[in-house]
Parts: sequence; C-alpha cells; structure tokens
Amino acid sequence: MAKVIIIQQVFNSRKWMELVYPAMVNQTYKDTEIIAQIVSDDGGCKEYIQQHFPQIKILEPGYNIGFAKGHNEIFASTDAEFYQLVNPDLILEPDYIQRMVAEFEKEPNLGAATGKLLQYKFDTKEKTKTIDTTGILMSRNGRARDRGQYEEDTGQYDNQIEVIGVSGAGPMYRKSALDAIKMPKMGSQNTVDSSQFNPHTTPTTDNRLLTTDFEYFDEDFHSYWEDTDMSLALQNQGFECRYVPSAVAFHGRTAGSSKEGYKNVGAFVKHHQNFSSWIKQLNYKNHMFVVVKNFPKFYWKFFVREFFMLGYVVVFEISTLKILSTLFKQFPLMWKKRKWIQRHRKSLEWVKLLHNKGVLD
Repeated sequence: MAKVIIIQQVFNSRKWMELVYPAMVNQTYKDTEIIAQIVSDDGGCKEYIQQHFPQIKILEPGYNIGFAKGHNEIFASTDAEFYQLVNPDLILEPDYIQRMVAEFEKEPNLGAATGKLLQYKFDTKEKTKTIDTTGILMSRNGRARDRGQYEEDTGQYDNQIEVIGVSGAGPMYRKSALDAIKMPKMGSQNTVDSSQFNPHTTPTTDNRLLTTDFEYFDEDFHSYWEDTDMSLALQNQGFECRYVPSAVAFHGRTAGSSKEGYKNVGAFVKHHQNFSSWIKQLNYKNHMFVVVKNFPKFYWKFFVREFFMLGYVVVFEISTLKILSTLFKQFPLMWKKRKWIQRHRKSLEWVKLLHNKGVLD
C-alpha cells in the first residue's frame, strides 16, 4: 500500500487541472497513490486525467455525492497511513507532502495538520503573498474562520503551533486517528438535493458506492463546515491539530470569509452575494450543528451571535431560511450524535483553545 493517498474531489475543475495535477504528481515524497473522485465534470476532466496521468485512479459516483460522503467512501475502502486532501484549485509546492509526513512521524498524537496556504490568481497564473489559511480559529460564540486570511505574509505566522482545526482545502489526516473517531450512522435524515449542483457525470458499475455503517466526516453536513466538525471530533478523542508553516501551497480561494467580518456590514453583505443560495443555506445550518454536536456546553455568546445572525438572514438573505425545514428535521439526529460524543469523549483539553481564540502557542 502507499503510505500517503492523495485525494481530490473533482467538481467542474477542468480549468485548473494543468497546474494542479502536475503539482500533485511531482511531489518529492514518492510513496503515494492519487485518487480523483469525479462528482461533476464540466467537460474534459476525466479525459485530461486519463491522457496525461493514467496512473491516477478515477472514481465516478455518478452524482454530487458531497464532500463528506465522497471522502468517507475512500477512507473506508482504502488503506494508507495518511490521507492528503487537495482542493481542485490547490497547487502544492513540491515538498508539501514530504514536510507534512515528517511532522506526523515526529508527533504520534497528531491527527490532522495543514500547511501554510497562500492565495493564487489563476487568471494571471500568479502566486501571491496573501494568506489563505494557517489553520482554523474558533471562539466560544461558535464563529470559525481561517487564521490570517487576507493578510500579507510577512513571516508573522512562521511558528508551528497547535490550532483548534484545519481547513479542508489541503489537510493531511492520520488514518489511525480517523478510525478512532468514526461514528456509527444513526439513521440519517439528510434531505440534501444533490441535483441542485447540476452534475454531469453518469454512474459506472465499476465504481459503485460502498455501503458502510459508520462515518468519518459527518455526511449530514454534505459540504461546508465538515472540516471544522472533523477537527473537533479529533480533538474530542485527544488528537492534536497542527499548523506546519514549512509546508506551502497556493489556493485559488472561491469561498471565504469577508475581509472585515461583521465590522463592515455593507462589505459583508456584498461578499455573501457572491455565493449561491445553496452554499449560504448549508453554511447557516452546518455552523450551528458544529456547536450542537461538539461543544461540551453552550456559551451565552453563542446564543447572542445566533440572534443577530438570524436577524441578518431575515433582512439580507431571506432565501437562506429555506434550509430551516432540513435544520429542524436533522436537529434530533444531531442531538443524538451529541450524546454519543459525550459518552465517548476522551479529552476536553481543546476547550482551552476556545478560550484562546483557537490557537495554542
């Protein structure tokens, strides 16, 4: 078996492949296998991979299976020491995986890590010094964001630290840690309509989905916030999440936080207008469920923030409220998952990260 399996979920990403795929294939760390899971093909994705990189294994579920379920199927059906996830618009530096593996081998309690991700301009093929993420920050009010996002990289984040979570854009996970956190499925009430994503692929009998009775990423999230949820699941079982600054990659960010957050309401509203209604709906539902599932207690700041968030949605994003029926249907299931987590939790050390805005120097 390969020591590292590199996974990319392909979603209408033909325009990025000439830069992304050579970067994955030409890593200095060679004990790897690459899997491309095509969930939506806008034309030529499969053909490009087959023509230029026939060694890459292609999976075709035939519809937009979702980030969570898609990766779970691969975790469950393959064996490796580590999994490196690569967003369709992420360009790895040649030594990214080598530096990540070195850190995992030094730290046996390390469950997940991310490198320093800087933003990339695909239109001009330009690397930037603008930070995309150096880990996830989270506060007691339930707000999570990418550490350092939109700041110029001047070395201010060159210290390796423990963080509360890692972004799903370019994380590495330890398989034994994933096995330790997997949760039995509890009668999912997921009502996600995958047709909203307009997939172009068709099922193939050679790549039919597995049926498993457990999950790693929470499949009821479908997409968005599942990376934060996974990070807290690892923390609850006593694993660490780390930021490794020596591992560098470049990300053509298509979704992120508003630069000024809530401080500039006008800019915040304008920023959110760039996202589809479905993304905003998943974001609204899933950010609450991360807290419901994982926090050992509910802080008053969480309820205050949710009150103002609801007001914002009512005034500026009324279509987001269409997700409420799904939210109410899934809430009992999330509460059931919360009880399971409370019974099986091994550590609350991570809570001190909440009190320190998500980082521990």
